Parts: sequence; structure tokens; C-alpha cells
Amino acid sequence: MRLSALAAAILAVAAVPSVALAHPKLVNATPAANSAVTKPTSIALTFSEDLVAPLSGIDLVMTAMPGMADHKPMPIKGITAKASGKTLTVALPRPLPTGTYQLTWHAVAADQHRVEGSYSFAVR
Repeated sequence: MRLSALAAAILAVAAVPSVALAHPKLVNATPAANSAVTKPTSIALTFSEDLVAPLSGIDLVMTAMPGMADHKPMPIKGITAKASGKTLTVALPRPLPTGTYQLTWHAVAADQHRVEGSYSFAVR
């Protein structure tokens, strides 16, 4: 009996580091990576873990506009991301105009480690 209790304790301790080292992973995004959408008015990112709201957010940059060959990256202003549970949402101040966009996100979960990622999508 004592040996099985010791084995159970060792297994429990061995499992703790994997939980402590877990970081939030992006599991779903609207608009999705590499997608083409029609004038979105919001953005939603869903992660694998609950987020720490004040430490999670996005940046959105228009990287190309039809008819403008030398379009410089243009940050989209006036957006505020709000985290609730595993979801990070942004209500856009107006529908996004036609072009391509680079979305860069950062997320922090209970482990307090910041993870980042980015992807592109197009608005037609």
C-alpha cells in the first residue's frame, strides 16, 4: 500500500510541470488566417486557456490596398481588445475597407507568460 501511494505521489508531481508550463495557444480566429472576408465589423480569437484580460490584445495593420502599389503599412486605430474567458474580441469602429491585413496578437494566461503570434487575411 505504501509503495502505491508513493508511486501516485511521484506521478502527481511529474504532471505539475506540464500544467505550469502550458501557454495559451490560438485555436480559432474570425477572420481566419489566410481567409478572404467581406467587410468585417469584429474580430474574435479563441485560445486554449483563459486569458488575463489587461495583458492580452491585438494590433491590426493594413498592409496593402487595391490600386495603391506603394501602400505603406497603416495601423488601424481606435480598436480595443477585450478578453473574457478564452476569447479575445475586438469591435471595430467601422467595417474594414478592401485590402490585406496583418493581425498580431499577444496573450497571457494564468502562468503569466506572454505568447505572441500573427497572421494575414484579406477583405474583399
